[in-house]
Amino acid sequence: MSNSTPSFVKFEKIDKSYDGEVLVVKNLNLDIAKGEFVTMLGPSGSGKTTTLMMLAGFETPTNGEIYLDTNPISKIPPYEREIGMVFQNYALFPHMTVQENLAFPLEVRKISKSETQKKVQKALDMVELGNFGTRFPAQLSGGQQQRVALARALVFEPRLVLMDEPLGALDKNLREQMQYEIKHIHDRIGITVVYVTHDQSEALTMSNRIAVFNDGIVQQLSTPDILYEKPENSFVAKFIGENNTLNGVVKEINGSTCEVDLDNNYGVVKALKVNVSEVGEKTQLSIRPERVSIDSNNNGPNTFTGKIEELIYLGDHIRARLDVCGNNEFIVKVPNEGSFSHKEGDTLNLSWNSNDVRALDI
Repeated sequence: MSNSTPSFVKFEKIDKSYDGEVLVVKNLNLDIAKGEFVTMLGPSGSGKTTTLMMLAGFETPTNGEIYLDTNPISKIPPYEREIGMVFQNYALFPHMTVQENLAFPLEVRKISKSETQKKVQKALDMVELGNFGTRFPAQLSGGQQQRVALARALVFEPRLVLMDEPLGALDKNLREQMQYEIKHIHDRIGITVVYVTHDQSEALTMSNRIAVFNDGIVQQLSTPDILYEKPENSFVAKFIGENNTLNGVVKEINGSTCEVDLDNNYGVVKALKVNVSEVGEKTQLSIRPERVSIDSNNNGPNTFTGKIEELIYLGDHIRARLDVCGNNEFIVKVPNEGSFSHKEGDTLNLSWNSNDVRALDI
């Protein structure tokens, strides 16, 4: 985001502690542009939900300030922030019809009856539930209830929508379908969304940018493709997508590349120097499974052998787990082109480009 665009949501030097000793969020500085879909991604306990709750107003920062549209909001109660919320448990009123559930936030805001009716219908149409207004939540499927919760968060046209693990209770197929639906609604109406999940594929599917949290700190804030292709540290490399690791020591540094002596004398790997700085430093190499070639006649610097420990047929590709340089969890994804004839126990020739292997911190 360029400096000329004022940020719509700004976290400035935010710390949060519940007990006065342990910080669950540490010196958080994060800018979100108007209309952006930003996901906070991380394992449980990483600080992502606490950050969302501070933005919603249900928690107060210990230090620092949060700005919404350039105004400090820490002293503003949640109901005055004009923020829509969607939770995992839907939080619908069971004794109210779908229409009544959606009308509730409008009635609280003293919107007229006729205007309320129009807005409710518009929000229901947006989530393709136009004919479900007279039903009660118990008469709807989980996916339909989640759509109603989404419509209720959008019905009063908030400045910002926050979503906390909203698809966590749905089964896999429905969850994937809802990911696309939320993404399409966001694309259509252009509202600013801050989304929390621990599911990396959900984050990659929906977001403009992703903030990867660990231990109260944003480890990397990037677009989905950069996060996957260019992780800045070993936590991000492991947390986003499947990743193979090999450990070693930096032997030589040449500009943007380095040579790494693998542990236990397994050989030398030429890699991109990402966050190692000196010869003799320990490093963890990161290589994505789809970037490893098998049976190649590559005589380049990164040519190794691997013994097949397990083969899993997944339709469009075969997932081979190999023992490579002492790592028996080394995964290679082989596109299923009908020509893979190897079996468990076979030894394969492997190679990868030095641009596809990243030397990271340990």
